[in-house]
Amino acid sequence: MYLLALAGAFLLPGPDMALVLATGAARGVATALVTAVGIAGARAVHVALSGAGLAALMVTHPQALQWVKWAGAAYLLYLALRLLQSALSSKTAQEAAAPATAHGARASLVRGFLTNLLNPKALLFCSMFLPQFVVGSEQVGMQYLRLGAVLVLVGLLFDALYAVLAARLARRLRGKPSPYGKFVLPTVFVLLAGRLVLG
Repeated sequence: MYLLALAGAFLLPGPDMALVLATGAARGVATALVTAVGIAGARAVHVALSGAGLAALMVTHPQALQWVKWAGAAYLLYLALRLLQSALSSKTAQEAAAPATAHGARASLVRGFLTNLLNPKALLFCSMFLPQFVVGSEQVGMQYLRLGAVLVLVGLLFDALYAVLAARLARRLRGKPSPYGKFVLPTVFVLLAGRLVLG
């Protein structure tokens, strides 16, 4: 039952899915997989924070929640600006989507991590979702740890699937490259920032 509920949650469109799909389409499967690992790391942090009760604290202090939202939106807009500058300075979408170097892989990992970490909805999801599957009152901490580990692993598997699908679809459509392909990621980040603030 828990796995089915997780699958349903990760099949719903959201910021993480959009980020992985856009990265896979624009930068390739390797970069998207690194981004997915960063997202998984942030999910693990959210599981730990929700277990520590930080999510409940944020609910009782809406101002803190709002500050996290604004910080997340500002970071996404910063990423959009950086990627837009890179896109404008490159001649083609293929140049903008060049294979990641070690520095590029590290940047993708950090991007995935911070994008999820600065989304307060991800923390609230963990705090509302996981307790529903804790059985009884014995070894609650261990149960929470196991549930959280499964959540992180299943999320990573789904994100990896989205990365592969997006990269393969992009390769098929790359026979006639669009001059606008390099603007996909900046546009996605701007839309995610707007959704984070307004959602």
